[in-house]
Amino acid sequence: MAGAWDKFIGPGATNAELWLELLGALGLTTVLTAINFTKRANLNWTIGQWLVFCLFAFDLSGGIITNATAAAKRWYHRAGQRFSHHFSFVVVHGLHLAAVAWLFREGDWLYFAVYFGYLLVGTAVILRTPLYLKRPLALLFYSGALLLNSSILQTAVGLEWFIPFFFLKLFVAHVLPEAPFQPQNE
Repeated sequence: MAGAWDKFIGPGATNAELWLELLGALGLTTVLTAINFTKRANLNWTIGQWLVFCLFAFDLSGGIITNATAAAKRWYHRAGQRFSHHFSFVVVHGLHLAAVAWLFREGDWLYFAVYFGYLLVGTAVILRTPLYLKRPLALLFYSGALLLNSSILQTAVGLEWFIPFFFLKLFVAHVLPEAPFQPQNE
């Protein structure tokens, strides 16, 4: 089990990284849930919708943190990792978009198609771009996702955070390679 966990978050994660990942994900999930309970008492979600909401809040907030750690950067951007590895990691997250379209947007498949298409194009372009342009390009694509979310496609009530967290996790935290610094003994 420990080996599978290492392959998920990156082998060699420090205790500080592990605690940050866990407490950050739990903290953000708690805050997002509390916001919906206190500000939106009329959501009328089913238990299944609440479970998916909590799962996505935990996965995306934890994923933003985890994918930004040095351990994850060393693991996911190690020698031998190709376009197909990163692209398939991102494609699987299309299930998040499909679930939101189905469960929270009454089968709004245009929402799914627009965001999934944007995800695929953005990921492919970022991955194929020279290293020195990857970060600014990822931030440009992330900004475009924020504009889509705030100005073009109506957000689902209670999930206003979903698209910003989703694209932050994938475009900025996961796809971007970075120098994975080791902690220094102080």
